[in-house]
Amino acid sequence: MKKTILQVATISSLLVGISACASQRPVLSSNAHLMRVGPDVGKRDIDECIARAEAASTEGRATSNENVVAGTATSSVVGAAAGGAGGAIVGQAGQGAAAGAVGGVVASLMHALLEGLFRSKPPDLSNRQFVDRCLREKGYEPAGWK
Repeated sequence: MKKTILQVATISSLLVGISACASQRPVLSSNAHLMRVGPDVGKRDIDECIARAEAASTEGRATSNENVVAGTATSSVVGAAAGGAGGAIVGQAGQGAAAGAVGGVVASLMHALLEGLFRSKPPDLSNRQFVDRCLREKGYEPAGWK
């Protein structure tokens, strides 16, 4: 009994976590085109427009990844300086600098990882505009994002 409750709680937590991380999607107004093609085709068209927007913005992802690397390097240098200063007080500046550098890298990478996993970010404005335009060209009326 306890094992079943634990399994249900674990699965529920995972589903809630996954849904919280889900990216936002456009909402379509009920217009003549949507009524004619149906909600399933509407969802497929949304997926297609989102995929096209993501393909068009691959350059932006490269810039974002470069920012994570730069932030990690900066954290490493700051950590080394702080660790070196702390280590110098007790006579072990080298060990303090090494520990500070490692701590800075780990903290920066964990922050980037957790931010990416647990913060549901809306798509950037250019992607939203691309998707909205794509949907309008197909005959839909986007009514916002959820």
